[in-house]
Amino acid sequence: MELDKRKLRILAAIVSQYIRSGEPVGSKTISMMEGIGVSPATIRNEMASLFDMGLLEQPHTSAGRVPSHLGYRVYLDRLMQPAPLTEAECDEVDALFNVGDPDPDRLVLDATKRLADYTGCVTVSAIRTAASVVVSKVELIPADEHTVVILLMASNGVLRSKICRVEFRVTRSLCDFFQKFAGSRILGRSLYEITIQYLSAVAVSLGEYSRVFLPMLSAIFELCREIYDGLYCYSGEVNLLRQEGASDTAHDLFALVCSRERMTRLLCGKGNTVSVTIGKENHLQELVHSSLVMAPYRISGDSSGVIAIIGPVRMPYDRLIPHLEYFAERLGTLLTKTYRRDTADDDAGTQSSKGDDLFV
Repeated sequence: MELDKRKLRILAAIVSQYIRSGEPVGSKTISMMEGIGVSPATIRNEMASLFDMGLLEQPHTSAGRVPSHLGYRVYLDRLMQPAPLTEAECDEVDALFNVGDPDPDRLVLDATKRLADYTGCVTVSAIRTAASVVVSKVELIPADEHTVVILLMASNGVLRSKICRVEFRVTRSLCDFFQKFAGSRILGRSLYEITIQYLSAVAVSLGEYSRVFLPMLSAIFELCREIYDGLYCYSGEVNLLRQEGASDTAHDLFALVCSRERMTRLLCGKGNTVSVTIGKENHLQELVHSSLVMAPYRISGDSSGVIAIIGPVRMPYDRLIPHLEYFAERLGTLLTKTYRRDTADDDAGTQSSKGDDLFV
């Protein structure tokens, strides 16, 4: 049975009305809607056909119909008319990013929280580091006699630091030596290349000093892994309790959101456009009562991010999708500017130094 124009028109009306009201939709209600133009009896026949095709469901005997997950899919793919953002709505989203000097990590965390508050859904965000990203800077800062702070910057502008305690007495000359040594072995190498095996080989080249500097090499490895693994965060967990049909599975859904590994696999690699996975289309049992709406974005061409909302299947897709798309575009643009500025500031503040390698 084909979906002719009248069936599609009626299906669109049912989905739109059900999203607004949350109540099963009857033929009389549809007949009074603008643009339908047929009697309730004709609508009942068409609704019966849509039901037989699996596009509608009847939750109770003698009740109206509600869209099935398949019905939502047809609506999204063929019928939905996204509502373009007004200038005021764009300004409202822009205001969420109205920060003077944002820290990149803080920016992503705050954006995730603000989107959760704005949509009333759970929001998750993940940033994946490209394999081409390399180590651009390693710096040691003495903290006290047996403590140094290691700063590591990658070519995508991400900066991480770690406190490292050592057995020897920390001096500026020793820090300068190790910084120069690490630079010759590590700068320009991809984060993916900085493995335990590689750093073990680097340590061997230090000869009798390998044991002394091993804690700092281990710290560098951990920093490289941290940057390479990217960033994952979530917000709005309490909104899970408000989702239709998800109260019984809220605990399982929360556990899924907390699982960085599972969520990162789910979010990454979904293409370059907004995607929606509806209820039972999700292969994870925890999401069968929810919809997952994901919007990707680019950062400096070296990293890719995605921000997504998890909400009820009955959500206003025509409004949320344009908002999420614009939100992701603004987030990617601001992160790109922030990382580029940090990298430029670092380059401007770096001074070249010369000296003999004390150990090799």
